[in-house]
Amino acid sequence: MSRQVQGYFYLALAMLTVGSTVIASKIIASGLPPFTATALRFAFALPVFFLLMRASGARLPKLSGHDRLILLIQAGAGSVGYTTLLISGLSLTSAADAGVIIGTLPVVAAAVSILLLRERPGRALLLAVALASAGLFSIAFPPEATGGSLVGNLLIFLAVICEGLFILLNKRLTVEIPPVAQSTLMTGIGFVVSIVPAILEAPLHGFSASAAAAVAYYALVPTVGGFLLWYAGAARVSGTEAALFTALAPVSAVMLAFVILGEPVGFSQIAGIACVLAAVFGLAFVGNHRKFIEGK
Repeated sequence: MSRQVQGYFYLALAMLTVGSTVIASKIIASGLPPFTATALRFAFALPVFFLLMRASGARLPKLSGHDRLILLIQAGAGSVGYTTLLISGLSLTSAADAGVIIGTLPVVAAAVSILLLRERPGRALLLAVALASAGLFSIAFPPEATGGSLVGNLLIFLAVICEGLFILLNKRLTVEIPPVAQSTLMTGIGFVVSIVPAILEAPLHGFSASAAAAVAYYALVPTVGGFLLWYAGAARVSGTEAALFTALAPVSAVMLAFVILGEPVGFSQIAGIACVLAAVFGLAFVGNHRKFIEGK
C-alpha cells in the first residue's frame, strides 16, 4: 500500500469517527445533560492526551496574553459550545438532519472568515454558500414523522458556527502550537469551563449507563482516535486532498443514523447531502485550481 493510499485510508477512518459523534451525541442526549456530558468527555480524553504529549515529546511554546485569550475563547466556542449545542440539538432533532448540517462546516468556516475579516467573497464562495443554504433549507421544516425539529436543527447549526469560529481563531494565534499540545490545551480548558455548569445542571438520577458509555466512546474514539487518524493521514497527502475528505463526515453520519439508530432517511436528507457535498467539493476544486495557477 502506497503512502498516499495509506493517507486516504486514515483520513476516511477519521471522518467516519467524526460522523459517529452525531450518533454518540444522540444517545448521550437521551440520558445526560449537555454540560455534564461535555465535562465527562474532556475528563476521559485529557489523561490520554497527556500521555500522547509525553510520548511525542511535544511542548507548549511560550504564550502571550493575546494567545492565551484566543485559546480560552477557542475552547469555549469550539470545545464546550460545539459539544453542548450538538447534544442539546440532538435531544430535539434527528441524527440524519444533524449529519446534513454538520457537513456545512467548511462553507460556514469560510463565510465566518469573510464576515469577520471583511474580505470580499469570490464567486466560488458565494455559490458554495448558496448550495449549502439549499441543503439546509431542504431539512429546515421537516415533517414530524422524520424526528426532525426546527429548533433542534437551529441548535446544530449554531454548533457548526462555534466550530467555524474555532477554525478562524486558530489563524489568529501568533505562535505555532504542536497539534497534540493544542488538543491537550483545548481539552483541559474545556473541562475547566464546563465543570461548573455541569455541577449545577444535573441531578444524579438523570444518569444513564448507555449515555455514559457513549460519552466514553466520544472521548476516546472520535476525540483521541480521530485526532491521531487525521494527522497520520494529513501527513501523507496534500492539504487539498485532506480537505476533500471532510465531505465524508456528513455522509457517514446520515448512514450511521439509518443503520444504528434506524432513523428514516428520506428525499430531504439525500437532497441536503447532495447540495452540501457539491458546495464542499466546489470550494476544494477552486482552491486547488487557484494553487495550480499560482504555481505556474
